[in-house]
Amino acid sequence: MLFFIITGCAHYPVNETLKEYNPDAGYRGKFMRTPGKSDNMLLFVTFSGGGTRAAALSYGVLEELSKTEVVIDGKKRRLLDEIDAISSVSGGSFTAAYYGLFGDRIFEDFESRFLKKNIQGALTARILFNPFNWLRLLSPYFDRSDLAAEYYDKYIFEGGTFGDIAERKGPMIIVNATDMTYGIRVGFTQDVFDVICSDVLRFPVARAAAASSAVPMVLTPITVRNYAGSCNYRMPEVLKTALKEGETTERQFYLANNMAPYLDSKHKPYLHLLDGGISDNLGLRAILDRIVFRGNFWKSINNTKHKNVHKVIFIVVNAETQPDSIWDRVESPPIFTAMLDSYSTIAIERYNVETIALLKESLKGWAEQVRTQRCPKGDVSKTPGSCGDIQFYVIEVKFNALKDENERLYFKRLPTSFRLSSEEVDKLRDAAHRILFESKEFQGLLRDLR
Repeated sequence: MLFFIITGCAHYPVNETLKEYNPDAGYRGKFMRTPGKSDNMLLFVTFSGGGTRAAALSYGVLEELSKTEVVIDGKKRRLLDEIDAISSVSGGSFTAAYYGLFGDRIFEDFESRFLKKNIQGALTARILFNPFNWLRLLSPYFDRSDLAAEYYDKYIFEGGTFGDIAERKGPMIIVNATDMTYGIRVGFTQDVFDVICSDVLRFPVARAAAASSAVPMVLTPITVRNYAGSCNYRMPEVLKTALKEGETTERQFYLANNMAPYLDSKHKPYLHLLDGGISDNLGLRAILDRIVFRGNFWKSINNTKHKNVHKVIFIVVNAETQPDSIWDRVESPPIFTAMLDSYSTIAIERYNVETIALLKESLKGWAEQVRTQRCPKGDVSKTPGSCGDIQFYVIEVKFNALKDENERLYFKRLPTSFRLSSEEVDKLRDAAHRILFESKEFQGLLRDLR
């Protein structure tokens, strides 16, 4: 009898319904704003996947930004306080979400709570050595990632929700996962959850992080219920237009069409979410897709507080890996795990290159869009503070920037797990400081700000 009671009660926490669709409420970027932040700058930061390796590298970047002081609008401020949004996947989501919930407290206890803790061992112990959890895991509605989310909720995020992030009034934190069925990126924002009529404000940050880091086969999907059709959701005009093939760009149509399955809760009553790195291991597509979806960069900033922005910065933190080339010197076929690791690494790295290339290739066009719209015809001034003063910066923090080849290989071959030694974590933090500080693009930004 006890067996049936325990297994019958074991169920994942069900996401809350959204009573009424309201585009002017909820967890959205337009309501997130650090006090005193300049309207003349847009600063986007993205954290890649890669387990604790990615979390530590991202943490080091936040540390460097916290000690970098600049003068903006005549006021001395930390560059950290100018961040508008952090988009993250997998391991990077733990750093992003913790900062979103607790702000500067991250510099006090994130190392002891996560970075220098054997999270992997703790999760394994909960699965292997707790008979109560053995029974719970027999339930068809509760699995390993649900158990992991419980641990994250209790020992890392302290029961925090996206509503708690919103109340802190810091940067927008976009935690990204991947729909297992369609391979579509799913961001934990109200704009996305509107479509499925669910309230993301009450969604636990721990479950979002668990979904974002649910590596296939190692962990299981996080399930989210689809209530589409129950909240009077009205499709935004930009989405209606994008769904009309031939009237928009092919990419706009593609992005809009991806949303179609979610509007039918009868045929898709559940979303099973996996590692965000599957659809975008840099976390950069969340920002790019929004710009493309709006039509162009100008349309994405027009009618916002950043209409007169002069500097747009992307800091892309990439905890890249490198396949072990030892198999190139062996005649026999590689073992299964080596093939699987190579397959995922190659696919991710090639997609990363394409994503960065797409961003850089878009910048010139975005600048022209802004100048065309902000300046009188035939009078495009580019002097500082003028209508045509718009500059873009892409700052990559990745191991390839390190000069020493042995050091590069050391970091790239650190395991993608939630268990690193204190020494490895400290080396990653130090590398993040050096890579960012020594970046030509970063130094160029600091010079321009002076």
